[in-house]
Parts: sequence; structure tokens; C-alpha cells
Amino acid sequence: MSDGLAARRAALSMVEAVLEHDRGLDECADATAGLEPRDRAFARLIALTVLRRLGQLDALTDLLLEKPPQGRTRRIRHVLRIGLAQLLFLETPAHAAVDASVELARGEGMAKLAGLVNAVLRRAVREKAALLSREDAARANAPVWLRDDWVGQFGEETAQAIADAHLAEPPTDLTCPDRADALAAELGGTRIGRDTVRLIRPGDVAALPGYDAGTWWVQDVAATLPVTLLGDVAGRRVIDLCAAPGGKTAQLAAAGATVTAVDRSKPRLARLRENMERLARTVDIVAADATQWRPAEPADAVLLDAPCSATGTLRRHPEIAHRRGPADVQKLAALQRRLASAAIEMLKPGGILVAATCSLQSAEGPGFFNDVRALEGLEPLPIDRSEFPTELGDAVTPDGCLRTHPAMLRGQGGMDGFFVMRFRRRP
Repeated sequence: MSDGLAARRAALSMVEAVLEHDRGLDECADATAGLEPRDRAFARLIALTVLRRLGQLDALTDLLLEKPPQGRTRRIRHVLRIGLAQLLFLETPAHAAVDASVELARGEGMAKLAGLVNAVLRRAVREKAALLSREDAARANAPVWLRDDWVGQFGEETAQAIADAHLAEPPTDLTCPDRADALAAELGGTRIGRDTVRLIRPGDVAALPGYDAGTWWVQDVAATLPVTLLGDVAGRRVIDLCAAPGGKTAQLAAAGATVTAVDRSKPRLARLRENMERLARTVDIVAADATQWRPAEPADAVLLDAPCSATGTLRRHPEIAHRRGPADVQKLAALQRRLASAAIEMLKPGGILVAATCSLQSAEGPGFFNDVRALEGLEPLPIDRSEFPTELGDAVTPDGCLRTHPAMLRGQGGMDGFFVMRFRRRP
């Protein structure tokens, strides 16, 4: 089996794991085990492209097929998705994409359909320009339930820009307190925000200078903003709820806070612990359900990065659009309310609560804010435009919350979608 075919077989395994077995793409690393780094990256790129362009690919597949595959032959659709993704969006040489897809079908027990794969993909090569002009890519690839919510919040133009931003490979952001300018110069990156260095196609992140020394960590620039809204935390006791994998925990520790990091997932906490060891940051780590756990003494501040649908991270995790639905959002919104209520009991009078979700959905943004505002014991502490870097745009809502989305920083690679709110516990 050639390396190219091995990569495509791994991509097929990842796509099937997500769409047939409801697994996250990051849970599918076993599919690329044993591959060379270049082939591992190619397999992941194919899978990501299929998931980002799934609506478009399926519409075109239906157009190219005389009749949709049924029963056991439905699996051939995944092979066609992978082949079309290479031909239409990855600029893979036509002969390589077609021949490898035919061999993939044969090797995966679909030899009787190899001729169909060959015919469909060769037609796609001939009609590429016409096929690509048929679909509004941003509209075709955003599920209706997501798009309708975005239009209601942001308007048609911004919703379209958000959906369009989800189709591009995002940059990699590194948080580097105190020496971001020097790191940007060393790595050929761009300094954005306060402590962020943005890299385009950095390759193996663990191989970059400063990784082993713990100089920086990977964290989208939008994800850095909730911590900054706590103000000066040096010498203050801060509880970081739902803390894993630890980007915000590291920010708090680097800023001089005494940090208690709480998460109920022991595997995720193991990753947080590994990250803190690499970064040489000392924090207190607690494995507990934050709705039930309480500290021995109240804290000066609580940071709640609440579990959510994570639709604000679709650029990096496009499978979310196919694994989540409106019912998931409502269920998670109820959990967010319980966590916020618990957070109040962890704060000393006058203490600050910053709550955030990495979601673009209204129930987990403005709806979450309204729910928390209705809780007893808190008063809103509106966010001011001067509290975050000017290049991030006008992201403050009329209610004094912070709302980012992927169409912001559009010319520089975008940013994740976050909704952040701030409150003070009444005396």
C-alpha cells in the first residue's frame, strides 16, 4: 500500500468515525498511527476538508450520481466525499485523486463499485468549474439550524461572513506572556492582541522553538480575552471552573494568581497537569463536579469557561456542525445556568465572576447572560471597549458583554467565537 493510499485510508476511517459513530476528530488519532508526519497531516487535511465542505460535497455527489447509494453501498459515499474533496478543494493532481479513490474502494471491500467511483470522479474533473459555480459554499455547508440562529443575531451579511470563515484552514495562535514580540520575530509570525503570536501553517507545533521550554502554549486569541477581563489578578485567589485543558489556567498563573483549576474529567485534567508541568506553572488541581464542589474559603474571582456546543470553534472542529443540534444547545444551556449559580457561592462579597462560552448560539450567549443576570447575588459589571486590544474590533454588545466571531480579524485569519460576561457578587 502506497503512503498516499495509506493517508487516504486513514482519512476514510476518520470521516466514518465522525459521521457514523459520533466521535470527535481529535478522538481519531489512532487512524493515523504509523504514518509518516507528512501523510498524517494529509489524512487530517482531507478529513477536515470533507467535514468543512460536507453540505457542498453531498449536493455535488447527488448531482453526479444517477441514484443515491442505498443499504450497504452507502459507504461508497464516504469514498466519493474524500475523492471530491481532493479534486475540488485541495488541488490534488486529478490522476492521483481518482486512482487512489478507486484503489481505496477496492481495498475497502467495495470492488464492485470501483467503476462507479472512477466514472463519478472523472466527470468531476471534466466539469470542475461548472460544479463549483453551482453552490453558494458558505450557505451550503452551514446546517440550517446554525445559520438561522446566526442570521437572527448578527444579520444576513455577518452570518454569511461567519459561514465563509469556517471554510478556511485557521492559523495557529500561541500565547506567550512577556515576550510575544521576540517570539513573533523568531518564528516569522504576527503579533496580535496582547500576548498572541499568530502563525500560518506552522507544521508540527511540538517541534517549534520554545515548546519544550514552556515559553508558550497554543490558544486562539479569542480564548485569551476572558482572563484579561478579570483585571489584575496578581496575588489574588482565582478559581478556574471547567479548566481543562488549561490555556486560561496558564494565563492566570502567568499573571501571578493563586489558581485552583477544577474539572470533572480526569483524562482532561491529566492533560492539564501535563501542560502545567511543561509550562512550569504551579496550580492546585481538583477533580470534581463544579456544580457540587465548593472551596474551603471563598475566592476573589471565578472564571467559568462553561461547557457548550463549541460552535465558535467550527473553524478548527468542523465535525461539531454534524454532531450537535438544537436539543444539545438547550441541554448545555441548562448546565451553564447551574454552573453559574454554583460559582456565586464560591465568591467572596465583591468578588468577580467572568463567565464565557465558545459558542455562536444565542441560547449560550445573550440567553446565558439573561439567565445569569436573573440570579440572586450578582450585579452586572459591563465590559468597556478599552479593556481589550483595538485591532480586535468593536466586540462589546449593548448589554456590556463581549462577543467575538470568526469574521472578525478577517484579513488576518479570523478568530474563534466567544461570548463573555462579567459580574460582581453583591456584598
